Amino acid sequence: MAPTQAQVKAALQVGSHASARWLHPGAWWIWALGLAAAASRTLNPLLLVLIISVAALVVHVRKPDAPWARSFMFFFKLGIAIIVIRIFVQVLFGAAIGQTTLFTLPSVILPEWMAGVRLGGPVTFESILMAFYDGLRLATIIICIGAANSLASPSRLLKSVPAALYEIGVSVVVALTFTPKLVADVSRVQSARHLRGRVTRGPRAIAGAAMPVLEGALEGSVTLAAAMDSRGYGRRNDMSVKAKRTSSALLVVGLIAACIGTYGLVAATSPMVLSAPMLIAGVVVSLVAITRSAQSAVRTRYRPDPWWTPEWLVTIAGISVAMCFIIGIWIAPGAMETSIDPAAWPELPLIPLAGLLIAVTPALTAPPIPRTFVDEPRQELQSFEVAA
Repeated sequence: MAPTQAQVKAALQVGSHASARWLHPGAWWIWALGLAAAASRTLNPLLLVLIISVAALVVHVRKPDAPWARSFMFFFKLGIAIIVIRIFVQVLFGAAIGQTTLFTLPSVILPEWMAGVRLGGPVTFESILMAFYDGLRLATIIICIGAANSLASPSRLLKSVPAALYEIGVSVVVALTFTPKLVADVSRVQSARHLRGRVTRGPRAIAGAAMPVLEGALEGSVTLAAAMDSRGYGRRNDMSVKAKRTSSALLVVGLIAACIGTYGLVAATSPMVLSAPMLIAGVVVSLVAITRSAQSAVRTRYRPDPWWTPEWLVTIAGISVAMCFIIGIWIAPGAMETSIDPAAWPELPLIPLAGLLIAVTPALTAPPIPRTFVDEPRQELQSFEVAA
């Protein structure tokens, strides 16, 4: 059926001019993965901090009013913890780099079979700087994933999974939404304990909240399984065994190739000539397998999320920032990494900076979020909250 004039007009509306609706979760994930891929390609602290700033700004502007949207701060704190742990490991076990000794720890003489391992000794400024850059890069990637968790609705992400991928899709969605659900459960349990005058911080609070949170996670899993079963997940029509095995084999091969190609794009040391063709081949084979498997799926989809102009703009923004960082490595590789021995002030290359300016455009191009979510405190307390 041909789209009406009103549908075409709605598809072209961008930003504040568009009607309030949910952006497709796939677009948010592509945008966030583009930021993560860009972060994996540099050790420049200025660029890494700018990537975090871009993610935080877009999350602040387009974050919905939902419990799972509060997980960005959890990932931000997790990133800080990663940096601290990385520096701590470097101080205790890392080899000394450079000549600027800050202090000297008591060293332990290890047996001969542990040759090559150092415990204690001089700690240099250059080694700490290297650990900080490494930790900041990993923290930036984690924060980008947290931005996707805060912007993309888990339930809509599950609805968007192709019918042929219901088994893998459910596992992936449950894994991706574990942290947002955990943060929401912890917040609810803390609110319940606060209303009862119990402590909400410290070891006693953690011990008291552990069991209600685990019970809530179990109940959530059972509820999700029941909801999926009621919607026809796992039901198939008649299909020959040979056709099923062929589709499954194609899907497994395609996904493995796509994962290898994606890892090659994210890993800075992988050759681009190998990773990009592997990713393209994996995606093509996966699409063929999905098309074959979709013929046997009987699951229907109620009001699927559209993929209109804002979705394309957000996707292009994510891909553009990754491509700008890759081009920046080819043109000026020295500017993408910062010297630690001797220590130097980081540069600010123009091409990656232009990519970051494009990456921040979803704050303007994404449609406004509908304010129809029921505020959490108005809901009745669940059984595990009462137990807290």
